[in-house]
Amino acid sequence: MAVEVTDAPDRHRWEARIDGELVGFAQYEREDGAITFFHTEVEREGAGVGTALVRASLDAARGAGERVHPVCPFYAGWIERHPEYGDLVHDRAPRLGEED
Repeated sequence: MAVEVTDAPDRHRWEARIDGELVGFAQYEREDGAITFFHTEVEREGAGVGTALVRASLDAARGAGERVHPVCPFYAGWIERHPEYGDLVHDRAPRLGEED
């Protein structure tokens, strides 16, 4: 059961599908060379959908030279647990646990 992740820029989200069925998405906004992830929904817990979404979208951001604002707690927590992606976080982005 492979998770297929694609960017749907017309809907401002990355989408995850299993056998063609939408099973998750991550909403974003792009501005000035940065991408802000602000909401993630996953229908199938434990199937690797969330990890597939985050990894594919962050790898694409890296490839495009974009900085990341992980406003979504899922993204922020995932990046905190995977420091190899920490260099993508925009310098002005709040760190997990910091107040605005």
